[in-house]
Amino acid sequence: MIPHIRIEDYDYPLPDDRIARYPLERRDASRLLEYRDGKISEHHFYDIPALLPENALMIFNDTKVVPARLHFCRPTGAHIEIFCLEPVEPAEYASMFSVTEKCRWKCMIGNVKRWKSDVLSLYNPGNAPEITALGLKACLVERTGETSVVEFSWNGDIPFSKVLELCGSVPIPPYLNRETEEIDKERYQTLYAHYRGSVAAPTAGLHFTEEVLNAIKERGIETATVCLHVGAGTFLPVKTSDVAEHTMHREPFAVTRELIGKLRDGGRPVVAVGTTSVRTLESLYFAGVECIEKGHPDETGQWEPYGREYGYTLAESMNALLGYMDAEGIDTYIAGTKIIIVPGYRFRVVDVLVTNFHQPQSTLLLLISAFVGGGWRPVYGYALEHGFRFLSYGDSSLLFRQDG
Repeated sequence: MIPHIRIEDYDYPLPDDRIARYPLERRDASRLLEYRDGKISEHHFYDIPALLPENALMIFNDTKVVPARLHFCRPTGAHIEIFCLEPVEPAEYASMFSVTEKCRWKCMIGNVKRWKSDVLSLYNPGNAPEITALGLKACLVERTGETSVVEFSWNGDIPFSKVLELCGSVPIPPYLNRETEEIDKERYQTLYAHYRGSVAAPTAGLHFTEEVLNAIKERGIETATVCLHVGAGTFLPVKTSDVAEHTMHREPFAVTRELIGKLRDGGRPVVAVGTTSVRTLESLYFAGVECIEKGHPDETGQWEPYGREYGYTLAESMNALLGYMDAEGIDTYIAGTKIIIVPGYRFRVVDVLVTNFHQPQSTLLLLISAFVGGGWRPVYGYALEHGFRFLSYGDSSLLFRQDG
């Protein structure tokens, strides 16, 4: 049964001066709130290796943020901001970033009402020669509700990844209330970012330094990666009072056969770095269930986990998914998810979560509440009372799962 939850019950006062506008000088100098067995303690992020459970499996999201925000201008001089969300043609990320001459993206567009049918030119106030030579243009192909399909075209045998590097800016969150600056190119990206595709950073990973990662490995804690490309849905607030009426956007992910095998074998705590890793890992369970019941996986729907009871173990689910992958001869499971995790959800994979402090009335806060058995208010109340910094560039938390 779909749970009916009032989003107003997941509100809290967040003063403007508690939103971290900029990152700290050192990534791992951020503060860390630990919540374990209902008790709160304070640390710094560089302490996290010693706080992790013995023999844990720690999983990171190695997606890479692309400079997906582009500024164009009409012949009249009006400025149009185009925010690339996901590829349309080619639809596959690797192909999109290597394509030359033209491509199509699903986009969010600022001042879209001002854009009729004219072809836009890239805004290039400094007349940079390399950008001028590209001749990047944008044509509005189709409007589809809150998003639109835009065709980009440019000169020369240059891949679209290079076009974005030259012409785009890092899409920092709107709640930072400032323009993208030089520091964001480095710091709104994890050290281990690898696969291009996100329009928002998996911000829990922004705290990790090489020193912290090495200390984690020295403790004998194994690390692994998933890749979920974070979409603009991250920025969208819940606008309906009843969360059941909120629509989650699909986000693509990829997980290797090796990691699925480790999850099947179990026997150790799973630590997820970030809510994106949580959603990926938990979606795998339901993909495995589909393999048990249908012989093949389907993508996890938003409310699928709440429709009925699932009696399969994680080992059974992962074993079935591995069987499907073997039969198909694939080493990486590539799919998408719309899963929403809210109070009432039963976690099958993740035991410990590393995450930042999230916005009021957000789906991410609902996930946190589900993870700590409804006890999010003491955690957030403590963080507010003790000067913790909030949101993307803010401080971090280490949460141990409590079943409600």
